[in-house]
Amino acid sequence: MPEIAANETQGTLVAWTVKPGESFAAGACLAEIETDKATVELPAEEPGVMGEQLVAPGQDVLVSTPICVLLAEGEEAVAAVALAGANGASAAPPAAVPVARPSAPAGPARSGRLFSSPLARRYARELGVDIAGLAGRGPNGRIVRRDVEAAAQAPAVAPPARAGMMAVAAAGAPDAPVAIPHSRLRQTIARRLSESTATVPHFYLSADLQVDRLLELRREINEGRAEKISMTDFLVRAVAVALMEVPDTNVSWTADAMLHHAHADVAVAVATQGGLVTPIVRAAETKTLSAVNAELADLVARARSGRLHPREYEGGSFTISNLGMYGVQGFSAIINPPQSAILAVGAARRAPVVKDDVLTVGTLMHCTLSVDHRAIDGALAAQWLAAFQQLVERPAGALV
Repeated sequence: MPEIAANETQGTLVAWTVKPGESFAAGACLAEIETDKATVELPAEEPGVMGEQLVAPGQDVLVSTPICVLLAEGEEAVAAVALAGANGASAAPPAAVPVARPSAPAGPARSGRLFSSPLARRYARELGVDIAGLAGRGPNGRIVRRDVEAAAQAPAVAPPARAGMMAVAAAGAPDAPVAIPHSRLRQTIARRLSESTATVPHFYLSADLQVDRLLELRREINEGRAEKISMTDFLVRAVAVALMEVPDTNVSWTADAMLHHAHADVAVAVATQGGLVTPIVRAAETKTLSAVNAELADLVARARSGRLHPREYEGGSFTISNLGMYGVQGFSAIINPPQSAILAVGAARRAPVVKDDVLTVGTLMHCTLSVDHRAIDGALAAQWLAAFQQLVERPAGALV
């Protein structure tokens, strides 16, 4: 089991994509591995043949634990298994391979590969649905997400027993709550945000930004465009330019030093079925609005399908959390370590505006900047927020 992401201690083997006895080329996907935030492919480093698979789909496996035996073309399986077992015991026979084979998950016995999408399998684990008993409505009978959702919502069928599930619905009490075990993503979110609120000294700055000129510019840009530029695309670009204008805010705190980032790597909070994921637009200050739009659309789509690679959501220097599309006027967000700031963006709303002592009606957007006081002082944060406000209210400056 490889260490897919930094500091990962285990991974979940979602599915084998090569059957025992099948040949594969270098770079071919051997298996799908689920980490805390994504499902990634395990590539073959060299061509070969799939020998014995030591781990069943759905098993959690510690990093560095053997999960299969790969053979060279023409190599005998017995010799390879004996070689694997000879790690520390030179004459170990095949039966003495020191790999504890995980027992199969509770439920019907399975033979061969389970034909279902990775997203369907993840939903099944989160919703407590026994995927082995489902009839697939996808291509060639493949089980897809809607099959799992339909099974989870079916009122006439009690949810199947599942290892680790706490039975809280008492007999005769059909309305009692049922406890569904936390997904790995939800556990990671809970741990990281608890650590952030407990160890990072937050302070907050707020401002109402007038966005009439930005909305008008966006309308003009989107005329005749198939792929529409979103408000979030503008915000990513404005945040990146503001970080370059006030570079002392583009930092991360460590116990030994302050890390000054060369580029504005701007993360965007994305709500998925399993929880919050923050894919990153790298070096956003170097990219056009169109480039930001295309890259962000791809990242968001793959975040929601669990297909991000860890390098696409780890690190970063700043996060944007935009809840304006839900009608939220304002909120405060929790910093995503190791970053030092996060911007919470509310909905644009029509409101009274006083300009040059004249009362008019304008469009305001409320933003709240959460800041790590260890890395950024109040005056410096205020300087960044002023630069960001200038870029939003005079959006042409964010485009050059």
